[in-house]
Amino acid sequence: ACGSQESSRSASQAAMLSRAKHLASRSASAGLPRVGAMLPRLGSVLPRLGCARHLAMGPASGGEVSDEMLDKLSSLSTQALIDGLWVMGWPSSFIEGARPLGKGQKCAGRAVTLNFVPHRPDIAADKPAGPDSPEYEAFEKCGPRNVLVMASVGPWESVGGDIKFLRLKQLGVGGLVTDGSVRDTDEMLAYGFPVFSYSTTAKQGPAFMQPWECNGVIECGGVVVRPGDAIVGDQDGVVVVPAAVADKVYEIAHGREVVEGVIKEELIKTPGPPGKY
Repeated sequence: ACGSQESSRSASQAAMLSRAKHLASRSASAGLPRVGAMLPRLGSVLPRLGCARHLAMGPASGGEVSDEMLDKLSSLSTQALIDGLWVMGWPSSFIEGARPLGKGQKCAGRAVTLNFVPHRPDIAADKPAGPDSPEYEAFEKCGPRNVLVMASVGPWESVGGDIKFLRLKQLGVGGLVTDGSVRDTDEMLAYGFPVFSYSTTAKQGPAFMQPWECNGVIECGGVVVRPGDAIVGDQDGVVVVPAAVADKVYEIAHGREVVEGVIKEELIKTPGPPGKY
């Protein structure tokens, strides 16, 4: 679980900082080399404590999207959002292969992320069991304003189905998006929340992959997703709007939709090639 790992890393850092201050005090009083000269030795210790890797990682979340902005983004089509990101020179944010499970499904919410890794016996043994599993930790972070984004190891592997996702129905999740597949299609449609997946399958997921990390930075359908990013889906697919630029994306995308509406109205009134606009 991410919370316990974070606490453990913070405790390790605090212990190392306290030790470093103690060494500095002793070195100064004894006329020994300063602690800076001992950094190479400390460098060999830090990785074993997990500190060096922790310090090398940036924050998982890139910002916060307000409820008001979510409503604005959800009023636009995914095409408009892609156009807005394109104008800004942003890399593609379209999750390849994530298609709506049912006709007319739409979603808009802040991303809760879950990463799967290929099956390995030691991974399966080390993963927290039962309700402490990363997938169930991710579930409990979900609500009506959240979309669970699950990064599969392959398009045909199952990220879950009926029994597992009943909990998401109970929580009123805003949507589920994956570049993998889901099981129990009829039950999933009956649950009523939007589901976007590469496909459906009857296969079991645990034979091929394990849930490993909740709310980290993931890659889903060729797109990087950070916790808190705005996820918007409609009949054309799913777009990731980075939280850090959500306001600007909306401003540009909305402006383009207004202009295109005027152009279409003119073309209806005066038929002709769109190229003149």
